[in-house]
Amino acid sequence: MTPNVCCVRPSDSLTSAAAVMRDHDIGSVPVCGDDNKLAGFLTDRDITIRAIAKGRDPNHTRVQDAMSPSLIYVYDDQDVGESARVMKEHQVRRLPVLSREKRLMGIVSLGDVAIETDSDTSGSTLRKISEPGRTHSETLSNA
Repeated sequence: MTPNVCCVRPSDSLTSAAAVMRDHDIGSVPVCGDDNKLAGFLTDRDITIRAIAKGRDPNHTRVQDAMSPSLIYVYDDQDVGESARVMKEHQVRRLPVLSREKRLMGIVSLGDVAIETDSDTSGSTLRKISEPGRTHSETLSNA
């Protein structure tokens, strides 16, 4: 897991969220509310599809208007095998890692799964995530 991840706030503009992604060379960022509690997740694709493609001004559109509010996560006391299972089930490449108090502790990625598990686990996780059929937003709305 990558600890100490940066967050954006629901009230931040999409422009400022995109600058965070650029500055940290990342394509997604957790959205945190009070006390570092996870409120959603924002991807570069969310910005493009849910705002820019609809003609919304990223300087005046808030993160909360484009983020994925459906939360898929694992807890920091769960093992990497559980992270792989959740990634496969929801076809996602990154998962927020929360404490049992629902505070953001880090992000676990498909790369973390590959490093920490055998090749069968990481390979089957990648295959399942990459299967066509469901879009990320469909997956999140079914969670």
